[in-house]
Amino acid sequence: MRTSSVFKSRWMALLWAAGIIWFAYDFVGPSGEPANADDNQVQITDASGTPVSPDEAKKLAEAVKGL
Repeated sequence: MRTSSVFKSRWMALLWAAGIIWFAYDFVGPSGEPANADDNQVQITDASGTPVSPDEAKKLAEAVKGL
């Protein structure tokens, strides 16, 4: 199917778009495996790349919450 003929009809364009969305969901969608909480740990760093301690992160969160 040529893409130039797809957009001559609204319904064909909708079907084409649905197919693209379906493909994207299949490609990136959930894998069926539960996520491990330990895999999602992120080390917070400041602008210089130095790791931020949990106390500093808590102070920042409180300061931002006060705005």
